[in-house]
Formats: sequence, C-alpha cells, structure tokens
Amino acid sequence: MPVGPLGLVSEVPAAVPPEDLVATEKAPTLKARVRDFRTRHAKWELALFFFASFAYDIATLRRIDNWFVLTKQGLFLGVLGLLLLVELRWSWDTEPPRWLARVWRFREDALHFFLGGLLSPYTLFYFKSASGLTAFLFLAGVFGLLVANELPRFRARGPVVRLGLFSFCVTSYFAYLLPVALGYYSGTLFMLAVGLSCAATVLTFFLVRAWSGAWRRTLRHVALPGLGVQVLLLGLYLLKAIPPVPLSMLSSGIYHGVEVVKGPKGRDYRLLHERSEWRLWERGDQDFRARSGDRVYFFASVFAPTSFKPQHARDRGTRLVIRWYHDDSEKGWTQYHAYDDLYLEQGGREQGFRTFAYVTNPRPGDWRVSMETEDGREIGRLSFTVTPDDSTAPREFKVDAG
Repeated sequence: MPVGPLGLVSEVPAAVPPEDLVATEKAPTLKARVRDFRTRHAKWELALFFFASFAYDIATLRRIDNWFVLTKQGLFLGVLGLLLLVELRWSWDTEPPRWLARVWRFREDALHFFLGGLLSPYTLFYFKSASGLTAFLFLAGVFGLLVANELPRFRARGPVVRLGLFSFCVTSYFAYLLPVALGYYSGTLFMLAVGLSCAATVLTFFLVRAWSGAWRRTLRHVALPGLGVQVLLLGLYLLKAIPPVPLSMLSSGIYHGVEVVKGPKGRDYRLLHERSEWRLWERGDQDFRARSGDRVYFFASVFAPTSFKPQHARDRGTRLVIRWYHDDSEKGWTQYHAYDDLYLEQGGREQGFRTFAYVTNPRPGDWRVSMETEDGREIGRLSFTVTPDDSTAPREFKVDAG
C-alpha cells in the first residue's frame, strides 16, 4: 500500500472497468432519441412533408373558382408580403425591436410556409391547364421552384430569392383571379396581372429604399429579382409556354358519331365508338377504322369558372379554336381544317363546357386535333390514327354518355 509524504498510508481508488462507466452513463431520453433520428433523416422528413402537403392540395383543391380558396390564397399573399417587408426592414444592418426579437428566428419558417402554401396550388392549377411540350416544361420549372422552396440551401440565399418567388406568386394569383372575377379569358388579363406584380415590386422598392437609404443595394436585392421574374414570365407568355389558366381540358375523345339528345337537365350527348373494352388507355376510337363517307368526331369537355356567362353581343364570350392536323408523307404535319366559330359562353358545370367538331372522309395516316384559345394557347390535344376499313358488314357501335 503506498505511503504519503507525511508517512501516512494513502488509498488509491480502484480502477473502474470501461463497461461499468458505460453502464453508469445516463440513458438518452425519448425526446433526445427522436431529435437524433430526425437529424439523421432530415432529407427524408423534408420529402415526406413536401409530398404529403402536395397530396393534400390535390385532394382538396377541387375548383379554381372557389371563392374560399381564392380568399385564402389572397390572405396568404398579403401575409407573405408583410413578412417580406418586415424581414427587409430589419435584416440590413439593423436589429429588430425587443417585442419582435422573440419571434424573429421563426420568420424564415413562416415565409417558406406561406410560399409553399401558394406555390403548391399554383403548380396544381398550371398542371390542369398545361398541354404540349412547352407548357409542361414551364410546369416542370414551377414544380422545381416548389421543391427548391423546401431545401435549406435554397433558403440560405435569403430575401433575394424569396422576393423573386413572391413576384411570381402575385402574377400567378391575378392571372386566374381576374378571369374568374370578370368572367372571361383574355391575354390582356395576363398582361394586367404582370402589371400588378410590377407595381407591388416597385412599391416594395421605394419602401425599402426609404428605410435603408441604400439605393443600389435596394435595386439589386429588391427591384431586379422582382422585375426580372416578370420579364421572364412575359417571355414565356409570348412563347406560349404558360398554360391558359383558368381554362382546362377535362376530357376528350375520338368517335364515329356524336348524337345530341334531350336530357333531364337540358342537352346531353351520346358518343358512338368501336373501341374494345380492354383498350382502357384509349379515348374513344383513337384507332379509327374509316369507311367511305365516315366522319371523325372530336368531342371535348372544357372546364371554365362559374362566372363565365354569355357576354354582350360585341364580346360573345371566350373564343376557342379546334384545329385538325394530318401527317402528310411529303409536307409533314400540316393543318387540315380549323373550326374557329366556337365561343365558350357558359361555365361552372362540373362536367365542363361540352363541344364537338368533325371532318369527313379523313385521309389514312396519323392525325392530331387540338383545342386552343383565340391567341393560340393550347388547352388540350389528342392524337389518333386512321386506317381504311373495306368491310361492308353492319357495324354495332358502343355508346358512352358525353
């Protein structure tokens, strides 16, 4: 036994085995384990909440002209604008007041919550109206913004990116609010939506300029992202890449005949076709077997807001065009016929505004028929193939309700 400096016997504590040390450590609480699990799986948690939110919007956002939805989105847009102003007021070399300091750290989460709450329905509405490659590329860009809004790296870029997104949200909101409120679709209304968004950006610029006194910094961080987004949207609009919200194609098909009959609530339609029951992916007779004298009918249902009513005689409602294209062996895709005397004068039906057009004695080969707005924005398209049918046997057509 060791002896101390005064001749006293000193006691040396026995060494504690490592396994005993582990046993004496305090076990982590359930809260700590949950926090650790969320930290290790942060990306999966982000993806889960993102897709759950998007699925909720798909399930609940039925109509673009629902005034409760429009009012809620308007409130979201207003709160988002106020939060951005608050962030810009106290994020440049100034500290927020004491009454705001306690909740200041939550501003970023609140901003992205409201941005997500706006981008998600906009993505869904654009998806419903999109048709054609350019429109779907635009839709992919909007969906990318929706995903990026949830990423921490994207959030770290601060107010510049959020102001650009806010500018996009203002234009998207008014792009379908104005047609719903006024009862018709027009390219002029989209230009007006862009103008309102530019006005909101300019107002924000002058407010922040008055607070900060930094003209160049305000121009770079406020005006350029907001107005730059509007220039981009105008370019995409001229390229016809932006879908014609709030109009959308609900259904369409190719048929051997369309019969107009009297139904319990007015006019109904009987759609005649030869499609086999197992060809579920086809809409009517997309494999059209044509005999001499046959007509190819295109039948479609187009959604329009309830406010779309018959206009004055000089307006005549929203004009639509049905165009038929044939793939010529020498000239390629060429327009065969256009039916442009169609006016969407009534909206609000759950089944959509129903209409049809036809061509007689179609040439064999590949065909495409599209429905467009008067300014050439495609609402929907459908491809089909015509093959000659030399049979003279009687045909029995199946009937669908239109």
